[in-house]
Amino acid sequence: MEAKYKKIKQSIKSRILEGLISPNEKISSESELMREFNVSRHTVRLALGELVNEGWLYREQGAGTFCADRSNIDKKKSADKPHKNIAIVTTYISEYIFPSIIRGAESYLSQQGYHVSIFNTHNRYEEEKDILSKILLGNYDGVIIEPTNSASSNPNLKYYLNLEKENIPYVMINARYEELEPISFMMNDVQGGFIQTKHLIDQGHKEIACMYKTDDAQGQKRLKGYIKAHRELNLPLNPKNIVTYDTENQHQKPVNALRKLLSQKSDKLTGLVCYNDQLVLRLMDFLRSEGIQIPKDISLVGYDDSMLAEVSEVKLTSVAHPKSQLGLDAAKTIIQMIKRNNTINGKENWSKLYEPELKIRQSTSDLKKGVVI
Repeated sequence: MEAKYKKIKQSIKSRILEGLISPNEKISSESELMREFNVSRHTVRLALGELVNEGWLYREQGAGTFCADRSNIDKKKSADKPHKNIAIVTTYISEYIFPSIIRGAESYLSQQGYHVSIFNTHNRYEEEKDILSKILLGNYDGVIIEPTNSASSNPNLKYYLNLEKENIPYVMINARYEELEPISFMMNDVQGGFIQTKHLIDQGHKEIACMYKTDDAQGQKRLKGYIKAHRELNLPLNPKNIVTYDTENQHQKPVNALRKLLSQKSDKLTGLVCYNDQLVLRLMDFLRSEGIQIPKDISLVGYDDSMLAEVSEVKLTSVAHPKSQLGLDAAKTIIQMIKRNNTINGKENWSKLYEPELKIRQSTSDLKKGVVI
């Protein structure tokens, strides 16, 4: 019963936060909620009773249960408790380039007297929804957020619109939800995929595969750049060389796909461009186990120029990511928005698109010269 009544509570709170139930609007009757959740009247009353006690709902004798107007409650809460809080939300926290981005933002925000809370969605919509709910219910002045599964239509857009309604500014990093037209700080990923591929084409490679994670917009754009490079440099593109994967199969599909590509007797693969440096290192382990040498047998190009590019056995050629600078720029902008009471793009367009640069190291070979670069 406890799990069922909590489910009812969370469902009603979510509808309020999404704006599906407006202040002073009558909610579903007890009978309707009983049918919707397939529970007893006692369970429904328990859930509604707690929501009334917590200030989410109020009752009118003989009329029913209504959504409370929380604006006055929230204003009083803000007045009673001084707050200078910023939420930073990333898909992942403790690995790869994210600590550098967070450090870049956090150092500046701390200097400005703000406390930073860091959240992690694991690139899952449900976790993003829970985090946005916490932010809406907490005392946050602004949000720096990396979109979840940014290549797909997001079911949580109403939460972002509610942030705007509650006058909580937000900026997006690495990707953006185009429907919202938010202020954003991103790489020019089309150009990034282009220069990854062009580098290998310029070195005489003709069979170049790509592996991009396409449930994020970054991967889709990098794939676009890969295709664009083949077209502009008049190199026929073998469709078999395009490998895409998503968050759920990112550990197995790329390795299995590379094994299959290398087994082909015709159209021998000589080059590979990857979604990020993490993927390159994973594939390096596989290639090493197969006795395949880098870059003698195959050239690899990564993305993000992470610390992995320098510490790997073969130093990686990789597209540089601004990392700390991106975090710093996002932090400076969210403070400007707070000071100007600006929740969305206005006359000032503070968005920034960072142009990529290729850091050339040891993981690629020039087939025209027959030497390792």
